[in-house]
Amino acid sequence: MADLLAWIARQLVDDPASVVVETVDHGDTVVLRLHVAPDDVGKVIGRQGRLARALRTLVRAAGARGERRIVLEIVG
Repeated sequence: MADLLAWIARQLVDDPASVVVETVDHGDTVVLRLHVAPDDVGKVIGRQGRLARALRTLVRAAGARGERRIVLEIVG
């Protein structure tokens, strides 16, 4: 899932080299931290948070399939 998230984020930003996805395990929850350049945070969030909401929905759906809760955090 982290690879797919990184690929999608690289398509959205101006500086694809700065995209990093960090995976942190907390018991039955996995936190995916999406790191992007400070100038690209708005592009990943989108207007009124629509892109961020879509990314979170995609990540949550993948977690439901694997019976683990996956949470997305966007870090600038």
